[in-house]
Amino acid sequence: MSQKDYDMKPRWYVVHTYSGYENKVKTDLEKTVKNRELEEYFFDIVVPMEEQIEIKDGKRKANLKKVFPGYVLIKMIVTEETWYIVRNTRGVTGFVGSGTDPIPLTDEEIRAMGFESSINVDYEVNDSVQILNGAFKDSIGTVQEINKEKHKVKVLISMFGRETPVELEFSQIQKID
Repeated sequence: MSQKDYDMKPRWYVVHTYSGYENKVKTDLEKTVKNRELEEYFFDIVVPMEEQIEIKDGKRKANLKKVFPGYVLIKMIVTEETWYIVRNTRGVTGFVGSGTDPIPLTDEEIRAMGFESSINVDYEVNDSVQILNGAFKDSIGTVQEINKEKHKVKVLISMFGRETPVELEFSQIQKID
């Protein structure tokens, strides 16, 4: 395959790793990319984590757990060289896909996983919004803060006669015109 056969648009790919090697694969790959000056081909290398609250002996403890143990997500442009580098990183067992061709994630899959920080929201700080679902459904509030990395928005709603901030998902609110 020559260079022109490749899709030069960065896409998300899933790489399978030995269990417990996810973070090592991420750091090794980041080092290799830097050493070989391939930054224009690699955009993001992610080991998706989520916080889990555990209550032990009456104490709340937050732990970070891997969302997909054994997998690393990479936003990259696949070329002969980048494919080879990822494939030969210690701990990587292969790309998720059919046969030898890495298959990029679809937009739907990326959205379902809740990441891809290029989400554009149609509201800004100080806009009035309505909460669409959850405990505060139908409440009207004011956007106080937008966190694009975490896909969360802080909305001030009036509760018991005072302004109370609530943290919501992007999809839970809608701008009021």
